[in-house]
Amino acid sequence: MTDLLLGLGLVLAVEGILFAAFPAFIKRRMQEMLALDEGTMRVAGLLTAVAGVALVWAARRLLA
Repeated sequence: MTDLLLGLGLVLAVEGILFAAFPAFIKRRMQEMLALDEGTMRVAGLLTAVAGVALVWAARRLLA
């Protein structure tokens, strides 16, 4: 549960920094996301989730 909260906090911090530092870039990327079909978004979401879980697992396993 601690890893989940730490990960969520880190995601929010990074997204906040990106929104504050590069608002025009983020707006363009959001417009591009609207043009994607749902299947592509699902695959991208699943791959990102798997990569995130693998990264947390590796960090806990290899750096602890």
